[in-house]
Amino acid sequence: MRTFARIHRSHLKRNFESIRGAAGPSVEILAVIKADAYGHGACEVAQTLIEAGASQFAVACMEEGIELRAAGIRCDIVILGGLTEGQEATASEFRLTPVIHNACQLRNWQKQAIRDQQQLRYHLEVDTGMNRLGLQITNAAQLAHLIAEASALQLAGIATHLASAEDFADEQTSQQQERFAALVGELRRSGIRPRYLHQANSATIAYRPAMDCTMVRPGLALYGYLSPAHGVAPEPSIQVTPVLEWKTRILTVREVAAGGRLGYYGRYRAAKAMRAGVLPIGYADGFDRRMSEGGEVLVDGVRCAVLGLVSMDLTIIDLTPVPQAQAGDEVTLIGPGLDAQVMADRRGTIAYEVLCGIGKRVPRVYCD
Repeated sequence: MRTFARIHRSHLKRNFESIRGAAGPSVEILAVIKADAYGHGACEVAQTLIEAGASQFAVACMEEGIELRAAGIRCDIVILGGLTEGQEATASEFRLTPVIHNACQLRNWQKQAIRDQQQLRYHLEVDTGMNRLGLQITNAAQLAHLIAEASALQLAGIATHLASAEDFADEQTSQQQERFAALVGELRRSGIRPRYLHQANSATIAYRPAMDCTMVRPGLALYGYLSPAHGVAPEPSIQVTPVLEWKTRILTVREVAAGGRLGYYGRYRAAKAMRAGVLPIGYADGFDRRMSEGGEVLVDGVRCAVLGLVSMDLTIIDLTPVPQAQAGDEVTLIGPGLDAQVMADRRGTIAYEVLCGIGKRVPRVYCD
């Protein structure tokens, strides 16, 4: 293969177990496998996590949920992004549980339940300060009335989304948590006690574990990464290992004379005679163009710089640090010593984007 991503099932299971240990045995884990499990392959990841004990999964949209059902996944599947109008019948057919973000969605889901003559489950998201999704209702009595009106539905959970759980230099997270706790407390006094209360993403689980919630929503941590904390933060309560390695091989070796120019526009000029390796990957595979001129890969465990511009299908690297390298030798793009966070720092982005950006034409190979 010209390139492939190796997915370590054993690492995924260990990460899940670490999250389970931090969350506690009475807390449900809603494993987030949206965006094709952050580039790891949603169907394979789901099957592996079921073996580890997972029973509920979260996706971004209805289409992702249908893909899991087509692969034989029978567990509860929650649609974090909710439903757009007209999707209700299909979502009901495939037994998908939407997160409701506004009153219109709630009314439409209620109508579907009446048509189906069955109680349909839903989670209700409230906005506690992120101002992205969720009901903008701070009056618990008003919210209780809205829930009571949807009598054909079953409220499975109430959720909120924390905007900056890894940031301890800002009070936003504690403010959001206080608003959520106050709202839930008032709803409980009104007799509304859904089984699940959830607000914790990966960073919350790792850095802020003490919460009165019955469900957590790990995403990035499942795949072996934690967003770096800001400010004075505690040590993370979970230990995770990257699940994915990305490999390619040297396609050919070029002997470049002093003054020779490499790649598009000749952006790199050799200061002296050198050997360069051509890799059969490029930005169409997800090896971002921002890796040009100084990005790095590993050859025989040694860091080698990217020379010139990354092109669509090919990338040139400096083989000076590894004079023994030859065509056919394996090259690590993401792996131990050069993980997705390192690549993200080089790109000026986050590990999420690096992992999600690995293209469909990169085969995923599952091991362990």
